[in-house]
This record gives sequence, C-alpha cells and structure tokens, in this order.
Amino acid sequence: MTIDLRSDTVTKPSPEMRRAMADAEVGDDVFGEDPTVNKLQETVAGLLGTEAALFVPTGCMANQIALKIHTRPGDEMLVGKNAHNWLFETGAAAAISGVQPLQIGDDGRFTSDDMREAFKPDNHHQPPTRLVSVENTHNIGGGRLWEQDAVNGVLGTARELSLATHLDGARLWNAAAGSGKSEAELAAGFDTISVCLSKGLGAPVGSLICGSKAHMHEAHRYRKMLGGGMRQAGILAAAGLYALEHNRARLDDDHANAKLMAGGIDAIEGLSVDVSAVQTNIVMIDVEPGFAAAEQLVEQARQADLLCIAMGSARIRLVTHLDVDNAACERAVSIFAEIAQAARTNQ
Repeated sequence: MTIDLRSDTVTKPSPEMRRAMADAEVGDDVFGEDPTVNKLQETVAGLLGTEAALFVPTGCMANQIALKIHTRPGDEMLVGKNAHNWLFETGAAAAISGVQPLQIGDDGRFTSDDMREAFKPDNHHQPPTRLVSVENTHNIGGGRLWEQDAVNGVLGTARELSLATHLDGARLWNAAAGSGKSEAELAAGFDTISVCLSKGLGAPVGSLICGSKAHMHEAHRYRKMLGGGMRQAGILAAAGLYALEHNRARLDDDHANAKLMAGGIDAIEGLSVDVSAVQTNIVMIDVEPGFAAAEQLVEQARQADLLCIAMGSARIRLVTHLDVDNAACERAVSIFAEIAQAARTNQ
C-alpha cells in the first residue's frame, strides 16, 4: 500500500463525510440561499471570532480576495520569506491586483523591526506599503508556528504604520492544535483571515475568508469577479462542516506522527532534521552535502511506495495527515533508512 506524504491535501473523504455531502440541504449560494453554506460560514466566523465569513473554492482565491480588499494596483505588501502568496500562487498578486510583494525575515517569520525597515511611505517615488501578510503555520518554514508575542508585535507595528493585516491561516487549525491557543486567539487583530478545509481537516475542497461584515461585502463581489461564485455549494460545505466537527480534535495525532518521523529520520546517516522545528504536521529533511540529490531519493522512495516532495536539490518535505497512521509513518522511516543505506553503498 502506498504511503502518501506529499501533502495533507491528498486525503480522500471518508464514507461518513460522503454521506454528509449527499444528504446536504442546498440552495443557490450566489443568492445567499444555501443553508449549508450559510451554516459553514457562521460556524467558521464563530470559531475565528470575526463578524462574517465567505466560502470560496480555494485558499489561493481567499488570499487573492484579501489582496483585492486591502490594496490597489502599484501598492506593496510585506510577506515572510517564501510565503505561500508569494511563491505558490503563480504571481497572482501581481497579475490580479497589481501588487508588489516584498519578502522580509528569514524563516517565514519576521519582526516589527523588519517591517519598519521595509516600510515605504506614500509618495511618488516608491510603491507605498499597504498590507502585511502573516502565514501561520508557515509551509516552507516546515509548519512553523508564530509565537504570539511576535504576532502581537507585527499587529502593533501595522497599526502604527497604518497597514492592513491579513492572516494566511491555511493551516490555522494545526497552529491552534500545536500552540494550545484557540483559532480566535490566533486570528485576533487581523483585518482578514483565510482558512483551508482541504488540508489538515481532510475535506475535498474549500476555504473561507473571514473578517468584518464590510470586508466580506467586498469579498463577495471579488469572489464573483474571480469566478468563484458557486451555486448549490452546500454539497461541498457539508464536507467542511463534517471536517470541523470530527477532524479538528485529531490533529494532535498528525503532529505526533510528524515528530516520530523527524526523530527517526534524523538518526539516519546522510539525512538530518531539525527536530525542534517540527511543531505541527510538516517535516523538512535536509540531505547532507555530497550525499545524494533530493530528487533521486524521492524517486527511490516512490519506487518503495512512499510519496514525498523534493523542495530543491537538498531538501525533502513530508506532511502527515488523517490518511496516514502511526504504522505508516514508522514504515516511512524504514524506507528512508533503506534508500539512505543504498545511497551510501553507491557512493
């Protein structure tokens, strides 16, 4: 049986989730008449402590709607190094909103001082800084959590500099589980927040953008503009409601499995993991210089029925989720031990 650790997006709906989808009460959501979508939006807004929420097809769309709300063409936004809305959204910030992202910080996180140094006032010489975006947890940072003091510092500096604030909380559910804080605590103070249902929670599709009623009124228009107005979307929203009710509480299992793999793989000669940095469900494996190419190891793992992703020539990403259990993660460690041994033999 194949062990798929490429992402927590690869999960398949359980029979119970499918049943909830099939039984969903639906209506035309473009007219605001789908009761299941409305319930999902109210539920997520309540969890995040915001006035309103809007259901959208994807996390990329949620993030791009936020940019449309907070910026105009020619503006600049500040993001952490290798942020999702800089690296993995195909240049949408520039193409759709005409916004110039500027990376600050080192590991996906940044400080108030980083913001002040990068900030550009509104004049005719430079693109004015209008928005700061925080990604929690940070994908390329290995699922790292933001410390709340750092978030509070960013929010305080944003207010001082009159910047809008967006929280890319695609894995905010994991951040809550990993930090012991509620989603509302982690989202407090941000103008807009995006959350994903199809990552750690295991729904097949869907994200939400959350914020004030006024911002969600704007978001509704931009969702339509970007082609994200869905009709009887309650079939999809039902999966999200099921995921919130049944799959949030088990995220600690994914985090424990990630820790297990991190410790096991770090003990393998030629590979290393910063175990202390594994805070949620993502494990970044560093391939030691001169050992083997990450792409080569990933291909050998695939041949052993283990799927993962090379993040450059010397790094491999593993992501735990509800479709891989403890035994599968132990087997993944064994597979890496076997292919590392083979790589050493062939050196």
